Order: sequence, then structure tokens, then C-alpha cells
Amino acid sequence: MRRSNLPAELNRFVGRSAEQAALTALLERSRLVTVVGVGGVGKTRLALRAATEVQKRYGDGVRLAELAPLRDPELIEYALAEALGLTDHTPRPPREVLLDHLAERRLLLVVDGFEHLVEHCAPLVRELLAHAPGLSVLTVGRRPLRVAGETVFRLAPLGEADATTLLAERAVEAGAPGPPADEDAAQELCRRLDGIPLALELAAGRLPLLSVEQMLLRLDDRFRLLTQGARGALPRHQTLRTAIGWSHELCTPRERLLWARLSVFPGPFDLEAAEYVCGGRELPAEQVLDLLGGLLAQSLLTREDTPLGPAYRMLDTVAAYGAEWLAALGDTERMRRRHRDWYMGLATWCELEWFSPRQTEVAALTESALPHLRAALELCLELPEDAHLAQHLAGTLWFVWVGCGRLSEGRHWLERALALESGHEEARLKALWVLGYVAVLQGDGTAAVAALHECGERARSSRNPLAEAYATHRMGCLALLTDDMARAEELIGRALAAYRELGELNSNVLMGQVEVAMARAFRGDLEGAVVLCREVREICEERGELWTRAYALYVLGYSAWTRGAYGEARELLTECVSINHSFRDLVGLVLAIEVLALVAVSEGDPVEAAVLQGAAVPVWDTVGVRLFGSEAFDGPRSLCAERAREALGAEAYGAAFRAGQALSAAEAVERALAVGRKAAVCGAAEPSAPRPFRTAGSSAVPGTRKPAGSPTGKGGEAAGREPR
Repeated sequence: MRRSNLPAELNRFVGRSAEQAALTALLERSRLVTVVGVGGVGKTRLALRAATEVQKRYGDGVRLAELAPLRDPELIEYALAEALGLTDHTPRPPREVLLDHLAERRLLLVVDGFEHLVEHCAPLVRELLAHAPGLSVLTVGRRPLRVAGETVFRLAPLGEADATTLLAERAVEAGAPGPPADEDAAQELCRRLDGIPLALELAAGRLPLLSVEQMLLRLDDRFRLLTQGARGALPRHQTLRTAIGWSHELCTPRERLLWARLSVFPGPFDLEAAEYVCGGRELPAEQVLDLLGGLLAQSLLTREDTPLGPAYRMLDTVAAYGAEWLAALGDTERMRRRHRDWYMGLATWCELEWFSPRQTEVAALTESALPHLRAALELCLELPEDAHLAQHLAGTLWFVWVGCGRLSEGRHWLERALALESGHEEARLKALWVLGYVAVLQGDGTAAVAALHECGERARSSRNPLAEAYATHRMGCLALLTDDMARAEELIGRALAAYRELGELNSNVLMGQVEVAMARAFRGDLEGAVVLCREVREICEERGELWTRAYALYVLGYSAWTRGAYGEARELLTECVSINHSFRDLVGLVLAIEVLALVAVSEGDPVEAAVLQGAAVPVWDTVGVRLFGSEAFDGPRSLCAERAREALGAEAYGAAFRAGQALSAAEAVERALAVGRKAAVCGAAEPSAPRPFRTAGSSAVPGTRKPAGSPTGKGGEAAGREPR
């Protein structure tokens, strides 16, 4: 398991040994330390260095949350949850989720770039520290939080020796033939730039083209322009702005224009996005690549390699300067709209490609694009005339909210969009059925019924049979999770018939078929359920679809268990766990873990079964109501617990269960995968065939104690026998 999400250093860390020692010592004495200093002074780099050095002190590791890209204060809690690796499916407020998660953990949370959200961030940090005694927080910004117990660490610029070393090293990295030849001139340049690391790096980016002496002359001109004859030295807080402005003047006109336009990107971006958003008037798209190279060479951009290809990032301070120029050009709103339009298009493409062999790529792409998608949603919500776009985008991203473990954030955006009157019925209908779907999976039946009922009524009034089918489908899903299997099969079956008539085929449609299979299994028709899921599996394999396939594998794995085909069950369920973990789909993940535990106890390994059952508990706590409060879905868990407790005794079962509860989510997944990969326990007595389950309304098999409401299997002559 990764103990941190701290980024790797891209070049050598120069100097700051005394500051690093002092900061790590402060972290030992204080639970809240804030590193403050002027922009570009190296606060983040030092904080990450110190966090890396002390991470062994924290049993639950170190996590970094970057708040600079956020504009909406309501997203702070989601950003912290994301940094902590939380995937919460419940309708609980995200703050409550954070408090519960951190309560028993020993962890260092690094919060960077909070200053523009300080009024909302400060009370949250205070509350987290009050409720989580093992939590320490290292915040990084231009001003303190001003929270009781906060220790402020003020970071000064680099000393002369370290500043000169940094300038020389970065100059060579930028392509200069060697360090500056005139050491005295280099030291003078460092003094003029006040030893601010970002200013020095910007200067170093110019050394392949200019000598130090030429740079000093240009800086003299820039200083005189800014001070306008003011007495005394230039205040330090203006030094970085001077250096950035000087770098701006040294750029070509088109580089300056690109710099200004790139300021609308709140996070890393790729070449195609930059070409679309920034290309156009006065800046042909085909020139963007070369201009990006120019900005990169001058240290105004950084480049990082990602699994999806190269990505570029502009430092916040540099972007802020560009944003001022963009505003001066009167072009901010147009560029924000172009940025919004690109990511609207990306979301639309991703929704289509979700049902394709690119599904894994789509999940990774939307994960990396999340800061931009949030910015697009915020812009749509800001502009009353774009309310329909907010509803459309929030609905289009259903696969991110549902398939990639972001139910809580999805509900946040959907409810905000639906609070507006857009006048565009189709966009509203999509947002409504997606909200209903999210609420169903969160276990919030009241909100689900309200949204789906409104969707159905409006769809009928506006003659939109597709939206009506989706509303009917999700009402059927709600019936499934509340143990009304007959109604679930009837409603989802009606929706599937409508989908066929309308020519609709995608992951949602196939998931409907899996849900009908579940309803049939719970009513006793396991054979019929298998037929449906095998068909889904074949279509998914043809289309390269993985997410729905995982749920079909869950049903097929359970079916294999009922036949005593434990090796087949393990293989199917292992694939199910692996797929759902890759998509952050905790619902599918934990359902598969529950059945894997049942396979383990059936193979004669009750200890491992109890450990897996314990490991499922914290995952269910994240998902919401355990097993949806459904007796049917609780069947495998109940039977497994009964058999494992009987085999081990209450005390040993409880110890193994608690050991499982102590596992992290990643450790629980690894444990489940290990169970899925191993062969049946060597030397174990031949396990009996599993007992059939009974659901409400089905007949009990004589002489058998069975938990009510479980999937019904066909155990044949072995029905009712306990494992030997």
C-alpha cells in the first residue's frame, strides 16, 4: 500500500538544510504547522521535503491535498477526501466522512494553496484536529490559518551561497553551456532577485540566451519602471512580480498571448486542450506546440509525463500574472467559455467511449481532468443562461459519479444544477434520472423516488420515451435494493423492452440485464440469472466493456459457488474484485469480497473467511448502509458468518474478524485477490455442496436453517448439510 501520495522530486533540492531540520522538529512538537512566505519562495518544495522525511512517524502515512485549483469552497472537503483516498457513497456530509475516517488514524495531512479559501479552510482544519487526536496538519500558504494551536514557520528567501548554486544548476539544466562565468555578476543577480527560488529559476531559464550582465541591465530597467522613483529598495513582495514581469517582457508577443490564455487552466493540461482553448485569433493552433516549448524553456511551464501522455502545468504565481493580462485584454470570459466547451466535449466523448475498449482509459482521463470539469461546472452555474449546460454536463458525467466512485460529489453538482430552471427539458431529464440513480446507490430512497418520479412525469409530458425508460429502470433498481424482487424484475424488464425498441445499448442497459438476473436469483431462478449474465459477459467482451462485466461476473461467481465449483467461483470473483478496484467502484468490490469469503469457508478456510468478512466492514461503512439494508444481498454474508463461527468458535472468529477490520482498503483488496488466486486448502476435508438460500416468499427446504432473503441456489441432495 502506498504510504503517501507525495510527488517525486524532478530535480535536486538545493540548500535549506537548516530550515528543513527546523520544520521537521516543529512537526514533532506541534500538530498544526503552517509554512508561510512570499510567492515563489519555495514553501511547497520545503514542506514536501519535510513531510517525506517524517512520514515514518505516521502509521497511516502522509497525504497531500492541493487546494489551489479550487474556487468553490464547498469542494474543499471533497478535495481532502480525495487526497485521503476516500470513496464515499453515502449521502452523509463529506465533513462527517472525513471526521469518521481520521478519528482513529495517525496521519500527516499536507494542505497546500489554501490562502484564497482560508475563511472556509481554517474552521475545517480546526474541527479535524479536535476530533482526530492522531492527526497532524502541515499547511502551506501566503498567510497563516489563525487557528488555535497553530505554529507558524516563516520561510525566508535563500541565502547568497544557496541562491548562487541554484542559479548555476538550473542554468545548466535549461541548456546553458555551464554555470555563469562571472561569479560576482551572478551573486549580484541573486541579490537583485532577493534569493527567491522561482525568480532565480525564471532567470536561469534565460541564461542559454543572455549573459548575466545583460540580464542585470534588463532588470535595472524593469526595477526603475516599477518603483517609479520611490525611495529605498524594492519591497521583497514585489521582487517576484518584477522577475515574472521581466520574463513576460522577454517573451515574444505570441508567447505572452499564450501565457495569458493558458491561465484559464486550473490544473495540468495536454497539447490538444491547449491548441483548442488557446488557438484562434492572433494565435494559430498549429503554432501552440512551438510556443509551449518556448514557455517551457523559460521555466514558465513544467512538463510531466503521465500514463495518458505529456501534460503541462503553469505555477499558480505565473498563472495569476497571466490572468491579469488576460483580464486587461478583455478576453477572460471568452477563454473560460472555450475552456468549458473543450471539457464539455471531452465529457461527451468519454460518455460514449465508456462503452468501449477504452473504458479504463476514460476512467483515467476523467480522473486527470477533474479540476477542469469542476471549473466547467462552476462556470455553467455562474451564468444563468447556461443552466442547461450545467444540467447536461452533470448528467453526462454519470459514469464518473457512479462507475468511478464519486457518488457524493456527483450529487453535489446534480443538485446544484437542478436547483436552476434551465428551460431545456432534455438536459433536466438526464440530470434527474442520474440524480435518482446516485441517490438509489447512496441508500437515500426518499430523494431517489422524488427525482425519478419527477423525471418520469416530465418525460411523459414531453414525450421523451428514453428518459422515461431510464426513470423506470432506476425505480426498478431501488426495488431490487429494497428486496421487492418481483417489482424490480417487472420495472427493469419494462425499461429493457423500451431500450430495445429505441435502439439504446450501453453500459446502463447491460447493467439493467444484470439487475434482472440478480432479481431472478433472489427469487430462486438461478439458472435464468446465469443465462442473462452469460449474455452480458459475451457482449461486454465483444465491446471491451469492463465495468458492467464485473457485476455479471459477481452473479456468475455466486452461481459457481452454489454448484460447488469453487475454483471457477474464485477465478470469476477475483476478476470482479480487480476490475471494481481499478474503477474505485466500492459497491461491486465489497459484494465480491463477501462472496469470496463464502468461497473460502466452503473450501475449509474459516479463518480467511472471517478476515475477509471483517475487511468488508469498513468498505461498507464507506459505501453506506451495509448490504443496502437488504436481506437478499445479506444472504452470502449471513451464511458465511454462521459457518465460520461454527467452525472456529465465537472467540477465534471474533479475533479473525477484527484482524480483517484493521486492514486498509488496499490491504483488503490484496487479501481478497490472494484468496481468489490460491487453490483449495490442501488436505482439507471435501467440502459439502452449499445449502440453498431462501428468499421471502420461497419455500424452505425441510430440515434446513437458512437466512431469509438470500439468493436461492440449487444444492440438490447435499442441501442443508453443514461443512464437515
